Amino acid sequence: MNSTPPSESRKARAARRAGEFPPAPEPLAVPVFDSHTHLDITVHEAGVPGGADAGDPVEALITAAAKAGVDRLMQVGVDVVSSRWGAELAARHPSVLAAVALHPNEAPRLSDLDSALREIEALAAEPRVRGLGETGLDTFRTGDEGRAAQELSFRAHIAIAKRYAKPLIIHDREAHADVLRVLDEEGAPDVVVLHCFSGDADFAAECVRRGYLLSFAGTVTFASATNLREAAVLTPPEQMLVETDAPYLTPVPHRGRPNASYLIPLTMRALAETTGRDLDTLCAAVSANGERVFGPWTQSSG
Repeated sequence: MNSTPPSESRKARAARRAGEFPPAPEPLAVPVFDSHTHLDITVHEAGVPGGADAGDPVEALITAAAKAGVDRLMQVGVDVVSSRWGAELAARHPSVLAAVALHPNEAPRLSDLDSALREIEALAAEPRVRGLGETGLDTFRTGDEGRAAQELSFRAHIAIAKRYAKPLIIHDREAHADVLRVLDEEGAPDVVVLHCFSGDADFAAECVRRGYLLSFAGTVTFASATNLREAAVLTPPEQMLVETDAPYLTPVPHRGRPNASYLIPLTMRALAETTGRDLDTLCAAVSANGERVFGPWTQSSG
């Protein structure tokens, strides 16, 4: 996700698109989970399927996902406010877990990065916060003047993930080599997820070799994304996740319209076709990966 504040044109575009969600695809027979979504941003920028009369907008998004066979969601934070919101939602909703972090494009803008990191660490201790993310490096939107703060923040998130034994969820935009360099220098946590994987087959092979998980978004369905499909072919089912990054990166044939977790079936079907794997078998593998990596969504009665 790009945490850069919306430009006026993007605000206008979001207003025009509000409520213009695509029709629901055929549900998955074997349920999966959305490993990376932004329910708060989706509601703010695009509304909900069904429009303003849908009642509780967050609940409407969760319900729409469940009807499509997407029965669990990972709500991902990009700053202190959204991380706190996600932790609170996960604490009260059985189908939602949370990840908390400062987005790499957020870190250089903060006047007190240390204070914000302390707040993220406090949230990381909560039982239904199951990941540190999205953190990482982004050389596409952050210029040279912000790189030091961005890397400092990334290193701090790695340390927090290791202290709390929680997965690290990485935003990597045009920074593949530097992401690997920092992980090597700091020592990677036990679980690393490459959110919205954007590399080629060579980078995928290196990530797979290291035991990282690759999470594929709607971008894998784009006609121009040959590199992502080649990467998906190289990714073992036990190291594959699927996500929306909603409300962004809507899969074909609805590219350009708002995204939401109920559209995951389009990406799952594309991954099954691309990799030559049986859809239900691949869904079962992705679902099992979620429980193994993030732990159970259901709350313990004890």
